Amino acid sequence: MALVFVQFRCTPGQTYEVANAIWDREVVSELYSTSGDYDLIAKVYIPEDADTGHYLSSKLFDIPGIQRTLTTMTFKAF
Repeated sequence: MALVFVQFRCTPGQTYEVANAIWDREVVSELYSTSGDYDLIAKVYIPEDADTGHYLSSKLFDIPGIQRTLTTMTFKAF
């Protein structure tokens, strides 16, 4: 499985609704509220046979109230 971190910028006033919708889809292993340019960050494990972009788009990115996302790929370096 590949591990990615996805940050979400939400429409003002909709962060809790977006967070609940993300969590309800049972796709993320962890979800946190953050400060800074993005409102939420999620830890997502991508199945081996899945394309990362397609997987995230079909599972998460259609949630109303998401304005922007930033996906950070991880690599086993050590």
